Amino acid sequence: MEIIFNEKYLKEMYVTGQTDKKHRYQQQVVRKYIRVIDIMIETSNVQGLQRYNSLNYEKLKGDKAGLSSVRVNDKYRIEFEERTREGETIATICNITDLSNHYK
Repeated sequence: MEIIFNEKYLKEMYVTGQTDKKHRYQQQVVRKYIRVIDIMIETSNVQGLQRYNSLNYEKLKGDKAGLSSVRVNDKYRIEFEERTREGETIATICNITDLSNHYK
């Protein structure tokens, strides 16, 4: 899968493992975030994410229709858009909505 980050801090967090002052996460959340992104990169398409039950891959509904998500841990999830190019589905992480804490 091809991963594209729309938010600079999300790419920095993936590349360096560091967070900025505005977006602070616990170190174990950052490590798990990096691990999930690595799994997404290694997976050939989004259907491959369904093999990993712990990721809880799902298409979102309601006001977040058009987005999909995978679980980072029991509190945070990565939200992303799926796009198809030349018959291959690409996960475009265009809006990892604040590495959303969807249980708030």
